[in-house]
Amino acid sequence: MKTHEFLSFLEQHKNKSLLFEYAPNAFVGHNYHITEVKHIHIDSVDCGAQADTWNETVIQLWESPQERDTKDAMSVYKAMGILNKVARIKSFDLEAEIKFEYGNTTFHTAQLFVNDFEIQGDHLIIKLAVQKTDCKAKEACGIAEPEAIAAGKAEPCCEPGGNCC
Repeated sequence: MKTHEFLSFLEQHKNKSLLFEYAPNAFVGHNYHITEVKHIHIDSVDCGAQADTWNETVIQLWESPQERDTKDAMSVYKAMGILNKVARIKSFDLEAEIKFEYGNTTFHTAQLFVNDFEIQGDHLIIKLAVQKTDCKAKEACGIAEPEAIAAGKAEPCCEPGGNCC
């Protein structure tokens, strides 16, 4: 989900409470705070020696131990206020992919992407998911798509004489 899509989506549902589901039926506690908004520029080179650049918006969620018994989650309206304040200080790249950084004592800290959303009564639930790592240079490395691998047609790129790794 792009940053502008997320902000627009919040605008459409500002009268709801904002919940985050980081794994199936596992929610960020109602005591969460938005503790940081990162405007990240990534400048990378993949294993096929191809350079790439892109931007990401990463919103960090943190559960306050002092507010563990909080019954009500943050409102979309309050979250929008925080993000609007951030935008006045450092503008967003509205085309950047939006991610959420979260972790707790039972879930490792990870950057999660928006996989889906759901509206349940007065709640806007943002469903997050882990994005697996992937080879961006499959063609250069000689890696077939999963269907071809299942059919036994692929050769690993890391064999002697391979093009990468």
